[in-house]
Amino acid sequence: MYEEYWRLKEKPFENTPDPRFIYYSQRHEEALSRMLYAMRERKGAALLTGECGSGKTLLSRVLWQELQQENRYRAAFILNPRLSSFEFVQEIFLQLSGTNAALTKIDLFHALHNVLYSNYDADKHSIIVIDEAQAISQEDIFEELRLLLNFQLNNSFLLTLILLGQPELKERIHTLPQLRQRIAIKYHLNALSKEETSGYIRHRLKVAGSKEPIFHEDSLEEIYRFSGGIPRRINNICDMALLIGYSKKLTGIDKKIITEVALDLGEAMMHEAKHLEVQVE
Repeated sequence: MYEEYWRLKEKPFENTPDPRFIYYSQRHEEALSRMLYAMRERKGAALLTGECGSGKTLLSRVLWQELQQENRYRAAFILNPRLSSFEFVQEIFLQLSGTNAALTKIDLFHALHNVLYSNYDADKHSIIVIDEAQAISQEDIFEELRLLLNFQLNNSFLLTLILLGQPELKERIHTLPQLRQRIAIKYHLNALSKEETSGYIRHRLKVAGSKEPIFHEDSLEEIYRFSGGIPRRINNICDMALLIGYSKKLTGIDKKIITEVALDLGEAMMHEAKHLEVQVE
């Protein structure tokens, strides 16, 4: 709607996990590096946590892209973990093998074991990526995942499990010592800094085709203040600011527009609540 007005080829701030828009802050680069290390070195499991909207899902798509390009892996990607424990293993088997799963649990595990060995013999490492893992509702699924990590050789695992989720996932894993002890790599994705927030906005505008600055410097500071450096909130604020700027026929986005947008979106209220929490502490 506003793309032509701002001379953009596409919308720069959509909340979709498009790898083209990945902004490699120091934190995001470190997170991706650790996940790739877990895969390439055939570690048993890795855990990536972060606040809602911090960019975990986008990182998972970049990770998936890397898997496809390297052509050394067979991967299962679980986007909706709200399954029964049996359905969970069935879905993993289906994605790794391309065939329907066995009907009984014992047959399913034997079949999965054969698939993992078959991948290993073909020099393909098996990867299981579970996004939004904090949404796993049944505790026995975590036990099933632990059991999957028993599929290993004398010197390496037959699969690598990568769990992505919100901070409460880390707390749940902490209560499961047998699984926690098998997680070789952990990382928590923090929010962007003020400088990174500005870099993030400029990067996404550039990818979308912008050849000149649209957001004034004072507006960038306001965006950080109201978003707290969380990419999803940044996207919401910037997208609405571009729409309002277009409707008002502005030549750029200033601090006043960001404040207006933040109030409309309720980000200001959220910021004030956090500020009060800090004062109480």
